[in-house]
Amino acid sequence: MGTPDFAVKTLDAIYKAGHEIVLVVTQPDKPKGRSGKLQMSDVKQYALEHGLEVYQPERVKDPEAVSRLKECRPGLIVAAAFGQILSRDILDIPEKGCINVHASLLPRLRGASPIQTAILEGDERTGVTIQLMGEGLDTGDILAQRSISIEKDDTGGSLFDKLAALGAELASETIEGISSGEISGVPQDESLATYARKIDKSMGLIDWSRDAAEISRMIRALNPWPSAYTYLDGKLLKIWKAHEGSGSSSESGMVTGVTKDTVTVSCGSGSLILEEVQLEGKKRMSVHDFLLGAGIDKGYKFTEMR
Repeated sequence: MGTPDFAVKTLDAIYKAGHEIVLVVTQPDKPKGRSGKLQMSDVKQYALEHGLEVYQPERVKDPEAVSRLKECRPGLIVAAAFGQILSRDILDIPEKGCINVHASLLPRLRGASPIQTAILEGDERTGVTIQLMGEGLDTGDILAQRSISIEKDDTGGSLFDKLAALGAELASETIEGISSGEISGVPQDESLATYARKIDKSMGLIDWSRDAAEISRMIRALNPWPSAYTYLDGKLLKIWKAHEGSGSSSESGMVTGVTKDTVTVSCGSGSLILEEVQLEGKKRMSVHDFLLGAGIDKGYKFTEMR
């Protein structure tokens, strides 16, 4: 069970390990772009390319869907970024249970956005947990965990790729351990549980009164989606890359310095040096190229609304 490209890595690892995949369950095709043309999930595309049977229930909890899953008589259900909650009726179907590939070191960062939140909160390490699924949100016993460092230049996108690969490798190893009876679960310490709420586009709006380090992490975490942004003369300006500068006593959001390659903006504490941006209706570009066509001078103030 999975939907985005994060889950494809796990599906590919299970497939290449030679396990019998009796069914691939993924979200229904969804309209995309202005044309509204239906687009299949990354998992569905992989499954069709490899001759695997695909099932796309609107609600996997519905009796019809539960019945369909029971017909398959799976020994194990593996979920990775599926996007729907599994009911007790489903959790009880496979003899070996249901396992989930979660992109954090549980019980830290349960929930919808563990990858972005790890960067937002300034964590030095994160990782992947394979957990035995229960009815709670990422509360099941831990079967396996593996951690990696979060590099200073990691974005939500780059960390996503690293954890997708790590999760696939660990899931495949865990399935082997479950099959041989060598792996048993360890209960999570509820006192250490934290949660990562769902990311939405409004979270990308930069509040220049915040600490420069916080804004810098936000820019990295929300790259590539929904991206961090501000407003320049009423137009949305996405900030793709920036780094912290020295302290500044100027008003928050005020441009305190402009060179041929950078724009420095004052924050609530410290300053931020912009390196790569994208103005509404334009392509993504370096600040050097952006400044060739945009008149930003020292003393200009970015706004939080059009």
